[in-house]
Amino acid sequence: MKEMTSGQVRQTFLDFWQSKGHDVEPSASLIPKDDPTLLWINSGVATLKKYFDGTVIPKNPRITNAQKSIRTNDIENVGKTARHQTFFEMLGNFSVGDYFKKEVIPWAWELLTSPEWFGFDPDRLYMTVYPKDTDTYKLWQSVGVKKDHLVLAEDNFWDIGEGPSGPDSEIFYDRGQGYNNVAEDDPENYPGGENERYLEIWNIVFSEFNHLPDGRYVEQPHKNIDTGMGLERVVSIFQDAKTNFETDLFMPMIQEAEKLSGKKYGANEKDDVSFKIISDHARAVTFAIGDGAMPSNEGRGYVLRRLIRRAVLNGKKLGIDKPFLYQLVPVVGEVMKSYYPEPLDQKDFIAHIIKGEEERFQATLNDGLDILDGRIATLKKSGKTVFPGEDAFKLFDTYGFPVELTVESAADEGLHVDMKGFKAAMQAQKERARNARKDVNSMGSQNKLLMDIKDESQFTGYDELTTTGANLTHLIIQTTQGDQEVDQEVAAVTSGQAELLFDKTPFYAEMGGQVADKGTIEDDQGHVVAKVTDVQHAPNGQNLHFVDVVGNIQAHHAYTLKVDRPFRLAVRKNHTATHLLDQALREVLGAHTHQAGSLVEPDYLRFDFNHQGQVTLAELQKLEDIVNAKIFAEIPVKTTETDLETAKKMGAIALFTDKYVDRVRVVNIGDWSIELCGGTHVKNTAELGLFKITSESAIGAGVRRIEAVTSQAAVQYFDQQLHLLTQTAKIVKANQLQDTPDRVAQLQKDARETEKELAALQAKLAAQQANSVFDHPVEVDGLQVIAAQVNVDGMGALRQMVDQWKSKQASDVLVLATAANGKANLIAAASDAAQQQGVKAGNLIKAIAPIIGGGGGGRPDMAQAGGKQPDKIQDALAAVKDVLVKEK
Repeated sequence: MKEMTSGQVRQTFLDFWQSKGHDVEPSASLIPKDDPTLLWINSGVATLKKYFDGTVIPKNPRITNAQKSIRTNDIENVGKTARHQTFFEMLGNFSVGDYFKKEVIPWAWELLTSPEWFGFDPDRLYMTVYPKDTDTYKLWQSVGVKKDHLVLAEDNFWDIGEGPSGPDSEIFYDRGQGYNNVAEDDPENYPGGENERYLEIWNIVFSEFNHLPDGRYVEQPHKNIDTGMGLERVVSIFQDAKTNFETDLFMPMIQEAEKLSGKKYGANEKDDVSFKIISDHARAVTFAIGDGAMPSNEGRGYVLRRLIRRAVLNGKKLGIDKPFLYQLVPVVGEVMKSYYPEPLDQKDFIAHIIKGEEERFQATLNDGLDILDGRIATLKKSGKTVFPGEDAFKLFDTYGFPVELTVESAADEGLHVDMKGFKAAMQAQKERARNARKDVNSMGSQNKLLMDIKDESQFTGYDELTTTGANLTHLIIQTTQGDQEVDQEVAAVTSGQAELLFDKTPFYAEMGGQVADKGTIEDDQGHVVAKVTDVQHAPNGQNLHFVDVVGNIQAHHAYTLKVDRPFRLAVRKNHTATHLLDQALREVLGAHTHQAGSLVEPDYLRFDFNHQGQVTLAELQKLEDIVNAKIFAEIPVKTTETDLETAKKMGAIALFTDKYVDRVRVVNIGDWSIELCGGTHVKNTAELGLFKITSESAIGAGVRRIEAVTSQAAVQYFDQQLHLLTQTAKIVKANQLQDTPDRVAQLQKDARETEKELAALQAKLAAQQANSVFDHPVEVDGLQVIAAQVNVDGMGALRQMVDQWKSKQASDVLVLATAANGKANLIAAASDAAQQQGVKAGNLIKAIAPIIGGGGGGRPDMAQAGGKQPDKIQDALAAVKDVLVKEK
């Protein structure tokens, strides 16, 4: 094997496949085009879907590419493992219905082992094969792979659900036991195991089946080849690097960070993690901005902002206290210029964007970090393991910390963030923002401009999330004179906020508890010109889009409207769950229950209903069981458009407070739940995955509220609950999780018994001290007075001593004080005789309490006070004599 730079490895791969008749497809933008299913291009095949699904026929069915990609689902692992990156390159060769196994396997072997190409030692290569794929097994043998280098693996079958699928064969390179992180006799020490010795470098997918919706696999008429080779991994082999980071793809950025920080890579593991994160994120943000992504608070922009801020925080850990990431942009450009000249060409623009984002973050970073570090230190000191959600939201809202960064920082110190509390604070802010927007753009007050707009607007969102060719019929901006319509002849709007009406739109307008869609508006060049932040109904029923304009937008032009797909899919799952819950409530609590309000968000659902009395735990469990049974039954969700009378005959439930037009939509879930609803829903209940009630409470007289989660949010909720139970089990020293309740019950019993014993001891101590204190009254102006400091545990014990004083009639006036838990406690009592002479316990306490830094009061016969200065107790007691003289 010869030494190669990363550029040479990439070019060798492409040259080889070009020699086999492949066209070299240029790397596409990281921002997906016409694919709302992806936030980023995340693989080589992602840009070729149009070919594999038959939408576009390629001029050459043989294609090869080096595709830049971004994946952020494992962002917390970047820098901590040898292979995780957010930005990476995938090398691939593809056959669209042309060659198949008998061609690609010999070619793959030639590329890997021929001295003309990669020149790997054949004895270092291992292949995994799907056990039923005997053809592939024989073909690897036929090119010279030994039997003991072929590993059968049941998971070697590529399947993403409905659509193309088939067996695959992974190729591993044996780096030798010297690179391994497990012992030679470890059961994971094999190709495909959890080890560093056998490094997966390539995967060849034989796409020969079509996975049907009913679960069957049928042969595809045109069989395809789809391969993926991680450039960073392969380069680490050619450059004999322990991890991907010690290669020429990352080291130049690391070396630049060394200069900026004054620290050395390799000196300690903690700093190395920061160096790796910075080098990876510098690559990702450079390419993402170069491809048109911009930092923002949502979608791709949020990911970009998070990456920049994560890099800044790790720079801070290395001692870099000023903007620096932008200085790595030209370094990234130089490293990648052999195949990607764009970053170097745009280096000034990219650096300007990154520097501006760094400066905005740096402006509040120090304060935020101080708060974060201080809060973590306080929590750890007090033995807490949960970082409050409200604190995480404050860091997010005030100091710009993405919550994921707070989660990571807390996790590094052994804490976990209360995400439920964070989401609650986030939701409260959303509601405040929504209310504020409605105040400005209220449909309740007459808006003549909107009232006069009669043009129809078709809602296409039941069938699609992207609508092309939507004509912008009305473009409205706010001026000092009020709303103003911008005509075609007027210069295009390029910034600020606007309200838009189209002749058709996939964006759902907030209604029936379902929140409005979010998304983007693009021009005919695919450029984002506006971001949809809210959609409400105009006076005449059209969907009115509230947008932030970020490009050129002009009335009477056609645009592409794209709904945020993950947002919509999550919302519709929760909306269908709301219908299931509604019907389950009728079954469990009775037919009297009916909806009193709802909110359907992507993160959770909220359902209000009429019911007297609390819903019991058993009833809540029954509700969950019913809804989950409907989910697990995989019931089709059917929507029918019909007239109102027919809908009523179908048994559809309608709210009397709602007004319905002649044509209505009926949502029917297995003839069990039938409701009138204009919202969006899943196609099958199975899409919900799981349903979990998270809270039940009263919100008014006879009105209850249930909050619940579905799908991934439900799984996360269970994970959090399991974590809490596990932590509790450790704290109470339960041997098994199931032993925790019994162990807690025993500890509670022990605590109650201890409290009783302590109370008895305190009473005994108080009695002993009372005997000593009560024997020595002094005379003050004709009254017998006892004023003393005692050593008892707080106010409760002092009151016990007062009771004993009364029974003994030990004096006319009693003032006792004690120091407990760093505070001072005072109590005063006056006998009937003392009161007749003008002495009042309440007045006495009010006079001496300020001396101990506190206050108090009470009745004439008894009063008490607390203070912050126990060291002043003797001064307070000494003042009793003067106060009594004045009182009389």
